[in-house]
Amino acid sequence: MADLFDGCARYYNRVGTMLDLGSGRWYRRDALRRAGLRKGMRLLDVAAGTGLMTRGGVDIVGRGNVVGVDPSQGMLGEARKAVTAPLVRGRAEALPFRGGRFDMLSMGFALRHVPDLGVAFREYFRVLKPGGRIILLETPRPTTRAGRWFVKTHFQRVLPWMARITFRNEPAQLLMKFYWDTIDQCVPPETILDVLQKTGFVDVKLRRTYVLINEYTAT
Repeated sequence: MADLFDGCARYYNRVGTMLDLGSGRWYRRDALRRAGLRKGMRLLDVAAGTGLMTRGGVDIVGRGNVVGVDPSQGMLGEARKAVTAPLVRGRAEALPFRGGRFDMLSMGFALRHVPDLGVAFREYFRVLKPGGRIILLETPRPTTRAGRWFVKTHFQRVLPWMARITFRNEPAQLLMKFYWDTIDQCVPPETILDVLQKTGFVDVKLRRTYVLINEYTAT
């Protein structure tokens, strides 16, 4: 997976404009605010990618209080062109930080790439301070046949064609198709909420926004 993201890293932000469905930097910044991020707090952005959510955190709390982590060296390289906060290579299941360091942890549209939610959520719980918050954004699998057909066609046919014409980059085209596969196989919201609670998080909530965006928050 890291190879795929490394290969399309320099196209990723432009690919993202085709995919974001209103979930760009402004939306992510507002989601962080809704989750309770305020000046003086320390934020860890997991699966930071090219830094959209990381930058949203910097807008709120300043660069000295935000850290981004991602397993893809290529994506981190692109993020460093725009993000002033520290960026570290690492995985959700093995975060390279001591316990109790952060007031909030964010993850934008990457839960579907995590093979074991229990392991990742235990890591999130570990690095948060007592009373720390998480905000997780994800695209759920469409629940209706018509919705599934529309999204599948959009990701597997329309967007790869647009990527081929626009970028002439095979990894960028493959990324479009890969996104549908991960959305189609994404863990159901009920399972995500259940694993969060079993990990020890409380005040676990799901907020549905737009058509294809779920916001999970917990303390």
